Amino acid sequence: MNRKLFEHGLSIAFVTAVLLCVLFAVRSGTQTRTKAEAASSQTYGNLGFVDFDNAFHKALLKDAVNIFYPDQYEKNNAAVEKILANKENEFSRKLQESGVEERLSFGKLLQLLVMLLKFVLVYAVVMILTYYGVQTIAVFRFTRKKLRSRETTRSFAGVLARVAKTIGKTAVYFVLFSPAYVIAYSIRTEFNTDTIVFMALLGVISNGLLVTYANKFYAFLVAESRKGYVETALVKNLSDSYSPRGPGGIGYRAILRPAKRFDGHVFGHIFSNARYQYLSTIKEQASFLVSGLIIIEMALNIHGHLSYEMLRQMLYKNYDIVIAIILGIFYVVKGTEVVVDMMGNRAEKRMENK
Repeated sequence: MNRKLFEHGLSIAFVTAVLLCVLFAVRSGTQTRTKAEAASSQTYGNLGFVDFDNAFHKALLKDAVNIFYPDQYEKNNAAVEKILANKENEFSRKLQESGVEERLSFGKLLQLLVMLLKFVLVYAVVMILTYYGVQTIAVFRFTRKKLRSRETTRSFAGVLARVAKTIGKTAVYFVLFSPAYVIAYSIRTEFNTDTIVFMALLGVISNGLLVTYANKFYAFLVAESRKGYVETALVKNLSDSYSPRGPGGIGYRAILRPAKRFDGHVFGHIFSNARYQYLSTIKEQASFLVSGLIIIEMALNIHGHLSYEMLRQMLYKNYDIVIAIILGIFYVVKGTEVVVDMMGNRAEKRMENK
């Protein structure tokens, strides 16, 4: 575990150093460009006393230059015209960038930190709900599959019920695999889409995240159920009934509770081993989740949130602020990887002690 923590720390330090170098390069390039523009306007020294909006002052400047540098009339006029064009461009640029151009100051950093905390809050809520939903859906699907495999008779009513269930499941899949912005735009006139609760709900039910990883967890359950230790557990008189009612079965309460335990049942060993394997996929899930939340915030144009701020600063070419936001998102992903590795290490020790 110490080796993994060292690797995480090394990667964090490396990426931070690279992005900080890029940030300083961007700021240095901006300052150099500003100095170059200022220097190009100082061909004849400081002309702060000249009112470039006054036609008389501009004509007087041309006459003064021609007197000071005789015998190069065309060159003098070209130099003055260049100064006038630079002044006009500088005025237009300042007018267009008024309220747009920002720099990464201490105050802006605090503002970004508040946005990052909002992002982490939504991210953590979605991750926890997805973690719970993935296991619940997979366990429910596995237990019902086991129960159906042991049924010997099928009535006509049962067949109709299964057809209706299939149709309903298809409709639910259409929603769960829909992009977040499609769901949001379809209900935007009826709900406040700027709330953290709505964003968390949208992050859970959209983009196919929940179903995809529920299928992975179900695959782990099926693979574990076919291993030899299951037969050994049956020899030890552990229950193998998957009925939701009656003694020795797996009830709905056991499936729905957050901390899932199946003591005295063979499925308890299957579940714990499958959950241990699933932990490694959370790192991959975290990347998809972060991408999904960024798309949600950008697509909905949610002001005051991190992803919208990143999009806005990219459009305004304030790249130092963009780099700071990217660095914050990177810390969120790496923090998740560290927590997952710690959970995996604890689960591994717990399994070794059994």
